[in-house]
Order: sequence, then C-alpha cells, then structure tokens
Amino acid sequence: MPAPIAPLQLEQQHGVATLTFSRPEALNAINVPMALALRDAARQLTQDAGVRCIVLRGAGRAFMAGGDLATLQANPVQGAKELIGPLNEAVQLLAAGNAPVIAQVHGAAAGAGLSVMLQADFVFAAEGTQFNMAYTKLGASCDVGASWALPRLVGLRHALEIALLSEPLNTEQALRLNLINRVLPAADLDAAVQQLAQQLASGPTQAYGHMRRLMRSSFERDLPTQLQAEAQAFIACAHTEDLPRGLAAFFARQPAQFEGR
Repeated sequence: MPAPIAPLQLEQQHGVATLTFSRPEALNAINVPMALALRDAARQLTQDAGVRCIVLRGAGRAFMAGGDLATLQANPVQGAKELIGPLNEAVQLLAAGNAPVIAQVHGAAAGAGLSVMLQADFVFAAEGTQFNMAYTKLGASCDVGASWALPRLVGLRHALEIALLSEPLNTEQALRLNLINRVLPAADLDAAVQQLAQQLASGPTQAYGHMRRLMRSSFERDLPTQLQAEAQAFIACAHTEDLPRGLAAFFARQPAQFEGR
C-alpha cells in the first residue's frame, strides 16, 4: 500500500519508487507542505541503494498546475522563499543521484509543475496534456531550474519564446520541441511508464548515475575536463559488480543481469 508523506504518496516496488503529488482538488498546485514532502522524499530515496528508478506523477486531473498561488498572495516574498528552498534541494538531490527519474504527465504541467517536469530524465505525456511556463502571466520569473533545463532541451531562442510569452503548448508542440519523449493515449500511459521504469530498475544503476551527471555537467566543461571526468566515471564503474557482469554476459551472448552495485 502507498505510504503517505504529507501531500505525497510514496510507493516502492521492485526497485521503482513512485511519488504521486496528491492535492487533486488543487490540480496538485505545490504548497509549502508538498514542497517539504518532496524534499524529504528526495533525501530518503537518494540515500536508498534499493531505489533504482523514480517516477513522478500527479493524482486526479493534472500532473501539477504550478505553485500554490494562495501561499504567494498571503506574503509574496516569504511564500516564495518557503516554496523555492525545499524545491531546489529536491531537484538537486534527484539530479545528483543514481536513479533515473521519469515524469508521467497528464492534464496540465504549468509553472513549477513544468519546471519539475523539465528536471526529469524521461517525460511520457498523455494525449491532450497542456504545458505552460505561466510565470510571466503572474509577473514572476521562473524557478526550480527551469532556466537551466529549458535552453538545454529546446535551445535559447525557443526557450525565450516559451518563457517570456507563457503561451500554452500542446503535446505535439512539446514533442517537436524536445520537452517530452513520448505522447501516449491516456489509457496506455501508466503501463508504458511502468515498463520503462522496470527496464531502468533492472539496469546498471551506478553507471546510470555517472552517465546522468556527465550529461548534466557537460555544458559547463571544456573538452579536456569532460574527458577526464568520463575517464574517472568509467574507472568508477570498473570497480562495481555490474561491469564484470555485463562483460561476462556479452561474451556469453546472454542478457546481463545487473544488480545495481
């Protein structure tokens, strides 16, 4: 059974941890308790070697319709600080960990919801999902790493258009712009995400972690520095149990059975 973490639901099965944003009455708009819960869940999951894939999803009619505007209206400065601090820690922890992150998106991903989605390694979206940066419609700049992820995914020119105009995008536009990996019928979304999650959870988790960090840091490094980082990561993988398993399976012409160690 799912274990409640404030307004999140956490379920762990076969190496896959599924985090469900659970404020369906507010389209999962993220308030301070949810932000803190996401931070705490990220701390827990990234310290658990048994977690080999993380899925982010939303309950009800949407993935996440942004930040909770009531929190900001009550006190814009303090509310922003209380929301952004734990969210920033959460996305940093998830980015630095070994477990790949999948966003399972439906309904709407707007504002902070879109920012959280952009940090995932894979995004599968249901047909009919709407995407919107939304921040400038409120007179705000973006947060939760959107300005870091968006230009890397779509290029600077498209990123500025998406961010400054805050116009809605449909799934076809999001797919063309590389915001998402795949569009599926809503009825097929959960099964497709679970299939990918199990595939990733059966993979070489530490190698995944090195690969994720290498890719994310590559824009800040020159080639010699990146080559050195790649060499260090490869040698670190050579110290794991999974690389010998992979080599033995290759020479035996059999699928590798990785343990994530």
